[in-house]
Amino acid sequence: MAEVLDTQLVLEGKELIKKGINSLNDKNYEDAKFDFLEAQKKFTAIKASEYISACMSLAAMTSYLLDKNSIKVVLEAVNDASYMAQYSKSDMAKMFVEIVQGNINFDENNNDVALLHYNNAKNYAVKNDEFAMTDYINTRISQIQNGMDFSLPVKSDPLVSLVKIGRSITALTDINVLLKVIAEETKNAIQADRCTVFILDKEKNELWSKVALGMESQEIRFPANKGLAGYVVQTGESVNIADAYSDPRFNKDVDSKSGYHTKSILCMPIKNNNQEIIGAFQVLNKLEGVFTKNDEDLLVAIGGSASIALENAQLFEQQKELYKEQKDLFESFIDTLAKSIDARDKITAGHSSRVKLYAMLIVDALNMDAHNKEIIEKAAILHDIGKIGIRDAVLQKEGKLTPEEYAHIQEHVQITHDILEKIHMSDDFKLITDIACSHHEKWDGSGYYRHLKGEEIPYGGRILAVSDVFDAITSRRHYRDKMPIANVIKILINDSGSHFDKNIVDVFLSISLDRIINVFLTESHIVFKDNDRELLSHYNLLDIYNFINDENSNNKNIVDLFNHYYSGCEV
Repeated sequence: MAEVLDTQLVLEGKELIKKGINSLNDKNYEDAKFDFLEAQKKFTAIKASEYISACMSLAAMTSYLLDKNSIKVVLEAVNDASYMAQYSKSDMAKMFVEIVQGNINFDENNNDVALLHYNNAKNYAVKNDEFAMTDYINTRISQIQNGMDFSLPVKSDPLVSLVKIGRSITALTDINVLLKVIAEETKNAIQADRCTVFILDKEKNELWSKVALGMESQEIRFPANKGLAGYVVQTGESVNIADAYSDPRFNKDVDSKSGYHTKSILCMPIKNNNQEIIGAFQVLNKLEGVFTKNDEDLLVAIGGSASIALENAQLFEQQKELYKEQKDLFESFIDTLAKSIDARDKITAGHSSRVKLYAMLIVDALNMDAHNKEIIEKAAILHDIGKIGIRDAVLQKEGKLTPEEYAHIQEHVQITHDILEKIHMSDDFKLITDIACSHHEKWDGSGYYRHLKGEEIPYGGRILAVSDVFDAITSRRHYRDKMPIANVIKILINDSGSHFDKNIVDVFLSISLDRIINVFLTESHIVFKDNDRELLSHYNLLDIYNFINDENSNNKNIVDLFNHYYSGCEV
């Protein structure tokens, strides 16, 4: 009998919490606080600590909304609720603590702190969201991130709703975020339980949405002639159903699969300025009664604002896709240029690719931003493109070059500049050109072809200089083997401050050996064993140099293991 009573009290308490949340949405703070406190009494009677904590959090928030001067007392109450949530180990209780702290901090203009609390709440909601707060949390996160107005969901007259929705969506270009915001604000304005905004994909003749409030955020996609939304899009008619299960057009299977029970439905087409149908609203379960003619009028008005924003967002998505296609084409063009060098110069085939990889290791170690990383990457791939203009007899010579031949091969840097300058596309490409033709400049000004000195040399060019020399003397040629690694490292160290920027050499020598070896193995069939990878990840090139030069070193095994992969020979 006691168990039956406990179960009944839990159910009654939960209903009071839901009722209180609805009162909060209506800004009936006194009623909300009463409901939360009444629920707390029921949970206290059965010592249900997780629900007691939730009620304490929500009651504290309503106290704050009733009197913002009570913030000190409110925060103490929230701390008590937090302690009980931790004690109960309930993710649901922790979620409410974080939501309340988020709301209070946002109202106090502590946006960054509020965002942290909402993200924490979101993580807890993933584990336990029996009060369906996920959509609320996601909406608040989106509103903060996009600089939109914040308020608790409220009933408001159509004019207020339209102003709020219009203000919220005009600045958004991410169509997924836009769909969520429109759906959430529409749900609140019409006082429905759920809202989905479907977009018509004319090419595939499908309706799709990335949001179904109250459900997971996976994409929904189905034929444009299916379901009530499909009917509305095909016919252009609005549908207002007071009892979903009595209407043959309603697909009951959706409820069967989701566990949701649909009662009333309002479904209406979204039209653009040319009166072409571009999607549909589907609003479910009016909170009080059924959907009215006023609700239909409000949805039409919302659709007018939403359609402009949706078309703009779709256009923005198309522009992004076009930019991606152009970028892919450009990168393919660059790769083709680089491979044309490999085709002519079999001796150094793969050199540009490896220089790129070494440069990216340096860039990553320097924590450079993605934009500069991409520019240096492109410059690395193209840095030797000027060798197209070098005579085959010189380019493919396997022995030592004569002074005249060496002078001729030096011309490849200026040829690189001249070629890339002619295919200039943007300011970024100017930087790529400038970096690519700077890889033979030296820190002391003795390099070529512009004889730049010190910081006159583009930073990316200084990175390529280290990468280019390192690959050149660590690569096997038909006429010579790889230089011993100790000699390689000694060159980098000794030439720091004359040939190379010392800071970049220091960074390069600090990169872990496993990452360096990954580049070596691009020209080898050796498999990098997991145990070896883990061991070598704790050392760098400077360590190897020190181990080799220390006669008393106990790390000969590390040097031998590194040299095994460096040599590229199976043992």
